[in-house]
This record gives sequence, structure tokens and C-alpha cells, in this order.
Amino acid sequence: MIKETIEKLEKRKISARELVTHYLDQIKKKDPELNAYREVFDDAFLTAEEIDKKIKHGDTPRVLEGIPFAIKDNILIKGKMSGASSKILEGYTASYDATAVKKLRDEGAIFLGRTNMDEFAMGSSTENSAYGPTKNPADPTRVPGGSSGGSAAAVAADMAVAALGSDTGGSIRQPAAFCGAVGLKPTYSTVSRSGLIAMASSLDQIGPITKTVEDAEIIFNVIKGKDELDATSLEVELPRGSSTSKTIGVPREYFSLAEGGKEGLDEDVAKKFREAIDFLKNKGLEIKEVSLPSVHYALAAYYIVMPAEVSANLSRFDGVRYGAREDGKNLFDVYAKTRERGFGEEVRRRIILGTYVLSAGYYDAYYSRAQKVRYMIRKDFENEFKNVDLLLTPTTPHPAFKIGEKASDPLSMYLEDIYTVPINLAGVPAISIPFGSVEKEGKNLPVGVQFVAPWFEESRLFEVGKILESK
Repeated sequence: MIKETIEKLEKRKISARELVTHYLDQIKKKDPELNAYREVFDDAFLTAEEIDKKIKHGDTPRVLEGIPFAIKDNILIKGKMSGASSKILEGYTASYDATAVKKLRDEGAIFLGRTNMDEFAMGSSTENSAYGPTKNPADPTRVPGGSSGGSAAAVAADMAVAALGSDTGGSIRQPAAFCGAVGLKPTYSTVSRSGLIAMASSLDQIGPITKTVEDAEIIFNVIKGKDELDATSLEVELPRGSSTSKTIGVPREYFSLAEGGKEGLDEDVAKKFREAIDFLKNKGLEIKEVSLPSVHYALAAYYIVMPAEVSANLSRFDGVRYGAREDGKNLFDVYAKTRERGFGEEVRRRIILGTYVLSAGYYDAYYSRAQKVRYMIRKDFENEFKNVDLLLTPTTPHPAFKIGEKASDPLSMYLEDIYTVPINLAGVPAISIPFGSVEKEGKNLPVGVQFVAPWFEESRLFEVGKILESK
């Protein structure tokens, strides 16, 4: 879609202003119900008019010239408010662009607004936002997934061409699957985290949510690369080219991770997954069963490593340096009151858990063991990628669930990420691609399947993803 739009702009069949008008009209029409946007920017038309002048004067359009984007509320845009959908950062204005945002801007992207999310990216439903839940465009009684639910809903409801999200344990891929969009979690370190409000620094990764696999590829190629502002970032090798055949592994453990009871793999989702396997076989790809034995422990390890990093990262939000502030009798009182009133329930839960596992006497028992499990999971992926080119899994065990259905049961909510968190722990890239829908209570709910590639091999995801997308 991006390439076709750029071609129309270059041939002056449409203008950037007309594009912005269309998407702002869609936002005005749909967002009052969906609540995908936290804020819609008032300067998008100014940027569009500048682009139209350049094209009129014969300038060659850049890679993303005039393309309207939505940006998740935890990714900084200079001069715009950014609050990670938390009361504690209410009123905070970014003083610089996130590196990913700067790269989009340098290629001509237009920013329509910032999108709603689970507070500090902690959640799988976007119900944890301090500003109300986002709703799924396919069925507004259901969640859009999380934590990048606003970005996924904006793309799925045609309120943006594409969006940026962040993925710590599935927060791009899970909402993309629930909403019927494409969601890419790049290899850890390929996209700079500078300007991303940190949740868990060894897991967080910025990536695109788009309408097509090709659009995800275009955006990834813009935002990737080494950044001196992020010491963990690396230069990405160029794609290694197409291959005539691919061997795809299906991990047997992904069908037994949540067996039994209401948390098992939904029968209709399993049926769609088997259809995806059959489709790929018919396209000439080899499918073989593989084993990732350590992924049984992934969710437990994740909910030790992630809260530990949350506890450390969120200590900076204290009412003194920036954001909201509550008055108190002394400095400690200011800290306590600000954090009590500024942080939501889920954020407080994870801070408490993280502080506990890092405390004296428990660090070795929990955090150190979780890191060992993480290494085992990484080795499992490394071993199987010696035998197969890609892995194929469901993205989520269920289609989108009802708003409020899991709100009182944190464990049930955490299990929604059971197929995605191993990828973040290992640092490998993965993409969720829509593959039809299942009917629930008279509504057709999108289903996504997930391809996983070896480190720095995003090109394989795009190649095979386009094959599946052709269905």
C-alpha cells in the first residue's frame, strides 16, 4: 500500500493534504467509539502542504513521503506530549524525537497522533490505560490486544496507513493478530530504543504495525540500524536474498503449552493454524515438526525478568524530575503520594513483584534462575535453526476476548502471551500475519499466525510472509 500511495503522490493523482484529510475524517468518525488515539495532532496539514509543494516543484518523493502514521504513546515525538498512557506522566512534553521517529520523519512520514496503550506497556488488552480501554474494530465489545492496542486498532480501522508500536512480550504481534493487521517484532538491537519510554530494557523493541507485509518491510528498512544513542543497537546486515525453498518448523510444544481447561489453544484458532500449514505445503514449502523443550518455562521466566527490569526502570518516575507531582510533608512523602496516585494497579503489581525478586535472599532463587532459563530458551532456538529456516506458530491461543473478561484474573491475562514471550526472551525476530477469521457470537474475529526467524534474518519473514498473505 505504501508504494502505491507514493506513486499516486508522485504522479499527482492524490495530494498529501487529501491523504491527511481522509485519515483525519476516519479518526473523527470512528475514534469516539474505539478510543485508539490519545491525541490527534493539529499540525499534520502543515506537514502535508510542505510535501505537496516539494512534489509540485518536481522533488522525488522519499520512501515514506506523505504517509500518515500513528505513534504509540511511549515513543517520543519532539514537541508533543508523551505519557505512556499513565497519569504519572500527564503533561510531559518530549524534548527530542525517538530515533525511530526521526528516521520516519527524515523519509517524509506525517504523524497523525499518538495512540492509546496499556500503561507503560504493561498489559495484553489495552484495558490498563489510565484513559480508558481501546476497542477492537472487528467487535467493539472486545479488546484490541495490548499493549500496542491503539496502534493496531488505528491501522485496522483505516485511521492510519501504518503505526509504530513496541514489543516486550508480544505487544506488537498480539494486538496485530486480534485486529487483523501485520505486526513485526524485529531482532533485539536492530532498531534503536532511544526515545522509547523503557519498560524492560533487555526485551523492549520498536516495530511497525501495517496493512501488508511489504509495508512492514519498507518501514523496518527505514528504522533499522546502529544508533550512537543506544549502546545495544547494531548495524543490520542487508537481506541475503531470496531462496527457492524454505523448511518451516512447527514446535510441538506450542500445542501443549496451555493444554487443558479454558486456557488451551482455541479449537477454531487451531483449525485456522492447520489451514495455514496446508496452504504453505501446497505452495511447495516443507513443514517438519521440531522441539523447543525449554519454552514450557518461558512465561514463568518472563514474569521474573520483566518485572525486575520494570522495578529498576520505573524508579525514575518520582514526582521530582518530570510528569505529575503530589505535594507531601517531605521528599519521601512526595515520592510515595506521586507514585501511589500516578501508577495504575497493574504497574504497581509488577513493580512490587520485580522489587521482590531482586531483593536480598531472593535474587539467586528467582532472578538468576530465570536468566539461566532464558539462556536455555535461546539455545533451543539456536539448535532448531540449524535444521529449519523458519518456525511457524499461532500468534495467540484465542481470538480477541471480551472487555473485562480477564481483568480480574492477571494469570489468565498473562497466558495470552504464551506464544509470543519466548521470542522476546531469545531476541529473535517474528511477524504476525492475518490468516482469516473465526466466528464467535456472530462476529468474525481476526486470527494471526506467527513466523519466527533466526537473528537478523527478517528478510526470511518478509519472503514467506508474502506467500501466506497471498491467501
